[in-house]
Amino acid sequence: MYLRWMVRHDQQGVDFGIWKSIQPAQLICPIDVHVARVSRSLGILQRKQTDWLAAIELTNYLRTLDPKDPVKYDFALFSLGVIEKFN
Repeated sequence: MYLRWMVRHDQQGVDFGIWKSIQPAQLICPIDVHVARVSRSLGILQRKQTDWLAAIELTNYLRTLDPKDPVKYDFALFSLGVIEKFN
């Protein structure tokens, strides 16, 4: 998560984008219980364990949506899991 904040830049001020030596395309999507649950519900994550391999699997899928910035979808997945109680 810290890498995301330091590498990505957004207009909302959540991601600072002050580290220029790492590109957003190199990031791995942070995965927690909420992101994992929503990703499995949407059929974009097959792995049962919520671990590093699941984060890689999720990131690889998100790269098909945006190869330059796959981690930008993290907040949407997290929000669905926490705020919307998406199952």
